[in-house]
Amino acid sequence: KYNARAWNEAVMRKSQWTIPVTPEVIARARLGDWEIALTPTKSAPREWFPALEGIDLLCLAGGGGQQAPILAAAGARVTVFDNSSRQLAQDRLVADRHDLEIATVQGDMRDLSVFADGSFDLIVHPCSNCFVDDVRVVWREAARVLVPGGVLLAGFINPFSFIFDEEAAERGELVVRHRLPYADETHLSEAERTALIDRGDPMVVSHSLEEQIGGQIEAGLMLTALVEDDWPGKALSMYAPSFIATRAVKLPGARSNLTAG
Repeated sequence: KYNARAWNEAVMRKSQWTIPVTPEVIARARLGDWEIALTPTKSAPREWFPALEGIDLLCLAGGGGQQAPILAAAGARVTVFDNSSRQLAQDRLVADRHDLEIATVQGDMRDLSVFADGSFDLIVHPCSNCFVDDVRVVWREAARVLVPGGVLLAGFINPFSFIFDEEAAERGELVVRHRLPYADETHLSEAERTALIDRGDPMVVSHSLEEQIGGQIEAGLMLTALVEDDWPGKALSMYAPSFIATRAVKLPGARSNLTAG
């Protein structure tokens, strides 16, 4: 609930992740000239995508009027699922403006029970699972709602990024401070948490590579590709990439090795 409010406030502040795409971007997408990002700077490789015309596509925790309108303009039937009502409103704004086929559903990415098994051919999950505590259940739910042979494209933060002191990093200094797994709620001092809340920033949680990559495999998905990305302007980017994007496929007959609950 706190993070939903924080993202609603981010829309009001016009955060870079809440600004809808322009009419020019939509026009190009309708002509087949499109790209989307799962991480801060790199576009997801076009070869990762199936043909979009007429497929059922879920933008998972991907509101904000960015990825979904582009993919809808390129021909997909898009559903956006997000925790923030104002982020979803950004997608509806673009859909209404350009007559795009986009449905919006508000909810927690850990619970996709509003969707039946095998509802989607493609899931696009931009970097957002740092806002929930359990990422394995996100992968299980994603796998459940994919058709056999369906594709999951996901972006996430490399967990080692969380070992550094954020204030020092903003000054261009890398100071190791935190033991993983990291969570704003437990690792920040009371004064730091208060300042974060006063700024209206969402709270984040780190997830290990075992959870991020191994969790997809455990959910019955086969990873087929991986790329890394930086965040320009951040101190860590001078030394190592801090984001990862993956492509995974639900194989026919695949079953999760983990059970819900």
